Amino acid sequence: MNGILLVDKPSGWTSFDVVAKVRGIVRRQTGLKKPKVGHTGTLDPLATGLLVLVVGSYTKRVPELTKLDKTYEVSMTLGQVSTTGDEEGEKTAISDRMPQEVDIQQCLQNLEGEMEQTPPIFSAIKVNGQRAYKLARAGKPVVIEPRKVEIYSITDVEYTYPLVKFTTEVSSGTYIRTLVEDIGKQLDVGAYMSGLRRTKVGDFNIIGAQTVDDLQDKGLNLLK
Repeated sequence: MNGILLVDKPSGWTSFDVVAKVRGIVRRQTGLKKPKVGHTGTLDPLATGLLVLVVGSYTKRVPELTKLDKTYEVSMTLGQVSTTGDEEGEKTAISDRMPQEVDIQQCLQNLEGEMEQTPPIFSAIKVNGQRAYKLARAGKPVVIEPRKVEIYSITDVEYTYPLVKFTTEVSSGTYIRTLVEDIGKQLDVGAYMSGLRRTKVGDFNIIGAQTVDDLQDKGLNLLK
């Protein structure tokens, strides 16, 4: 059993939960004790959308597939910041000022292009061999070096204070939580990511993805 599997991850599941689910299905269908199943880029537990998994011999393609551009539908809440950059963290009020829509549009436009971005400490990046989020939750110091990323476009902007929604296409390695925090800083009101859905990874589209229930009920629809 070899191929690429597109999964629409539900909120509340980690990417590793989905991998474990698929591995169990492959194990039952093939009889293999340790079937090869991997992911090509994680999603936060609260996020939904496209996970590109690889099964069997296709696990060799992980380095290639992790470098693909991605598209997200983003919701962010103005006026507060979060310790984790998203809905999970402890919130702190920053400002009750209501930015004008023209200011938001200008801010988003200014953020398009290449930039140096420091990933959040609550992330799956490895620091000295350990996941950054595990170190952060244990209260240990976490130092993550900035990396060059590119925001190709920010479109479909909707604004009803305090909520801003938009679609963004970005390079691999871009953290949307950090992008949202940057928006909040530039607007001088604070912001945190309150919703995230990944809709595209390279040429792979959420339209062709299976739900977790589909995997269980209909089996794995593997792409070659």
